Amino acid sequence: MKNCSPYIAVTIALIIAIPVFAEEKTQPVRMGCGLMTFDTVPGWGLRPDGQSALGPTHGAVVIDKDGNIYTSANKGVVVFSPDGKVIQEYLGDKYSNIHDMEIREEADGEFIYGARNNNAEGIKFNAHSGEIVLNLPFPEESGLKLEKFNPTAITVAPNGDIFLSDGYASNHIFKFDKAGKYLMHFGSKGNDLKQFNTAHGMTLDTRYEPPRLLICDRNHTPKGRLLHYDLEGNFIDEVVTGLGMPTSAAVQGDYVAVPDLHGRLVILDKSNTIMAVLGHNPDPGKRVNFNVPQADWIEGIFSGTHGSYWDQDGNLYVQDWNVSGRIIKLVRVK
Repeated sequence: MKNCSPYIAVTIALIIAIPVFAEEKTQPVRMGCGLMTFDTVPGWGLRPDGQSALGPTHGAVVIDKDGNIYTSANKGVVVFSPDGKVIQEYLGDKYSNIHDMEIREEADGEFIYGARNNNAEGIKFNAHSGEIVLNLPFPEESGLKLEKFNPTAITVAPNGDIFLSDGYASNHIFKFDKAGKYLMHFGSKGNDLKQFNTAHGMTLDTRYEPPRLLICDRNHTPKGRLLHYDLEGNFIDEVVTGLGMPTSAAVQGDYVAVPDLHGRLVILDKSNTIMAVLGHNPDPGKRVNFNVPQADWIEGIFSGTHGSYWDQDGNLYVQDWNVSGRIIKLVRVK
């Protein structure tokens, strides 16, 4: 493992990558390193005419127990089968632009929790019907007087408590019980050790016992760090720095996938050592760039990596922040 470099993928991608729109000519791109080696699936998630099925994306990815892939876009929630076919769309009229999502299997079904930055709330909805069962607006009972409320991330504790990060505004993280009752908040905006400068992403870090919050502090100086907090809002540790602009985190087993808005995805192990860097974009003009049209996509190269999720086989699904709407499937090489 120590003899292989995660950056090998960059060289491979530059040698064999060609534009995505020429689907019949596009070959899979291998990327990563050692245990975390992946092949792309050219054309996955595109319509039969070769165009994106999504439209503009600025959201997340989750997967249900049957292996179906849910991604959020301006048009709402789009559900794909594992082979990349659209099987359902919903929530587009009233609940579009879900910035972050988490999925949980509960006693009465599978539910998705979402953070809506443009609409100032968290939501919970049935994953299969799209029925909204809980809204989490700004909690007036917190006593805070905020100029705006702009949630970017949401996650759920084992007991059902909900954490909602106001990452585009106050940088407070609000805690609610499973019924939506406000419990507490913690954190503030700034560049000190225990402050957040854009608490953009968040998940439950089940690599440890008891589980803890893993928070992506996207714009903290030095930029790009992950933090651990316990479920009572107490600071534990600064996990890692220098990750660029980490947008979200997805955990499977001992590993966590962390998209970086600079156009790459970083995989860390339980010791938070970098195992692989996927899809690194060598072109500064196409990193952190929403306006890369589909005609300019390159197989195996990301532009504004925003959301990711693992399936049960260890494959990854990655969403770019993108004007045309891009989602990529990466198949784990066993």
